[in-house]
Amino acid sequence: MTESNQPFIELRGLSKEFMHRGKYLQVLRDVDFRIFAGDQIAIMGPSGAGKSTLLQLLGTLDTPTSGQMLWNGEDVFSRRKAVLAGLRNREIGFVFQFHHLLPEFTALENVMMPGLIGRMGKRAAESRGKELLEMVGLKERVHHQPGELSGGEQQRVAIARALFREPRLLLADEPTGNLDLRTAAGIHAILRELNETTGVTVVIVTHDPSLAENMPIRVLVDQGRLIPQHPGDPNVAGRIPEELMNARPQDPGQLRLVEAVSDGDSTTTQGPS
Repeated sequence: MTESNQPFIELRGLSKEFMHRGKYLQVLRDVDFRIFAGDQIAIMGPSGAGKSTLLQLLGTLDTPTSGQMLWNGEDVFSRRKAVLAGLRNREIGFVFQFHHLLPEFTALENVMMPGLIGRMGKRAAESRGKELLEMVGLKERVHHQPGELSGGEQQRVAIARALFREPRLLLADEPTGNLDLRTAAGIHAILRELNETTGVTVVIVTHDPSLAENMPIRVLVDQGRLIPQHPGDPNVAGRIPEELMNARPQDPGQLRLVEAVSDGDSTTTQGPS
């Protein structure tokens, strides 16, 4: 739920193209999108649609070919690389399909790592790590190594690690792609609960309809643009240009996603006008 009509993050005319076999391939084109503090957003699309590229830009891991990304009104890509890296380390948490835990360290040590790298005292880092592991339901797994944890437990450790520095934005790229449906449902629930209890803004990239249907705000990457999953969806109002509010997907792969998720949604969160 948003608390202000001022966007936390605003994309303006964001485009990204790559050189492929001697030709330019445009993946994103003139994307306008507004993210408000506390949002829960699912960005959907089949493989190759550009959704992970968009997440990389949101996380400042890549730069656009053209356009701007404003954080609280300031264009982040106009900053020096060192300043941009500082923003990324302080403000953004990442969760990927593969958890990237260090196998020789315990769950607690993996979660503590961002604090230790940032020269936080060991005692304070340990206290913060235990707090986060308890928050994701792993109080009894603190001293287990990744190899002693299930896939879902490993992903929960990765989520706790991503939250260590209290980021304002949590980005998750196919976070349940390697998990069974039951375990994935638990990860979905944790992400929603963390949003509600900590206020962290959550943006998830997925092609999994079961994950998307639990997110209040759902958009599709379709031929390089962002459009609502369901044309006219009031939850998307104020986030994309009005002329795209009733756009329908042109990509056949997107049509399958639209059909896979029911129009019914118990969430009534509505975007700002």
